[in-house]
Amino acid sequence: MECQKEDNIKKCPCTYPGCDKKGLCCECIAYHLKRDELPACCFPADVEKTYDRSFKKFVEIHS
Repeated sequence: MECQKEDNIKKCPCTYPGCDKKGLCCECIAYHLKRDELPACCFPADVEKTYDRSFKKFVEIHS
């Protein structure tokens, strides 16, 4: 399966300016899970902009 980077970039909600994983979902998910986080696409825009991508924040906004 080939990466659909160009399509992924169009839908990626990440606002981190220097993100080198933008559009590379597999790499993004692996990166954030290693850090005990979730990627930007798991959060609404207002929360994503805080860069708090913790599991705790995810549970907090979905409780």
